[in-house]
Amino acid sequence: MLETATHHPEKVLSIAQNVARVQERIRQAALRVGRDPASVQLVAASKTVDAARMRAAMAAGVTIFGENYLQEARDKIGQLGQQGASWHLIGTLQRNKVRYIFDLFDMLHSLDSLALAEEINRRGARLGRRMAVLLEVNVGGELTKGGFEPAELLAEAPNLAQLPHLQVQGLMTIPPPTVHPEGARPFYRQLRELRDRLVAQEIDGLTWQELSMGMTADFEVAIEEGATLVRVGTAIFGARPPVAHHG
Repeated sequence: MLETATHHPEKVLSIAQNVARVQERIRQAALRVGRDPASVQLVAASKTVDAARMRAAMAAGVTIFGENYLQEARDKIGQLGQQGASWHLIGTLQRNKVRYIFDLFDMLHSLDSLALAEEINRRGARLGRRMAVLLEVNVGGELTKGGFEPAELLAEAPNLAQLPHLQVQGLMTIPPPTVHPEGARPFYRQLRELRDRLVAQEIDGLTWQELSMGMTADFEVAIEEGATLVRVGTAIFGARPPVAHHG
């Protein structure tokens, strides 16, 4: 039986308070730099969070959930449905799992290579569907991370425009770990500047309006640097227990 949030009224209350607090922090960060707070969307990062707590977040006004693993997302979408919320895949996508994303997700945040782009386009052509995607950029040049190098993306962007079943809507990054939120600022600024250079290329069919950057530790800094999507988990749902995942 699906656990219902009514069994845990204190959880529901704290999640509602957390969502309100995060929304207010988003609003204040946007206003500090003269941005319209409505230009920033909250993506509740819900990896390992049970459906009951996600339902509480929906009741508190969350409209986008970001999931990392296909199987976990499929189970939750089965419980919560696709009407009340938009579902984004924010984790790494393996090429052999591409066929599943079209029925589950409204957007992919982590398109990290031309090869993956081509596979999504192939599958989209077969289904007669388009997939909204963000291109993951490795702004820190970290060897352990996937994603496009900035120079590589500037060169490859015209090739991405040749893939009609991809709807490129912007960029995403995860900066190198920093001790202080301010440490992430140069990386977020770099992503925004890269976006501006891509806009200046004026490539037909590619839009760059979205910047997915910022998590619980540093989303206010990300908003000050232009984020339009912030991926916040811990500040809404609390610290995650360490669990094994099923991709």
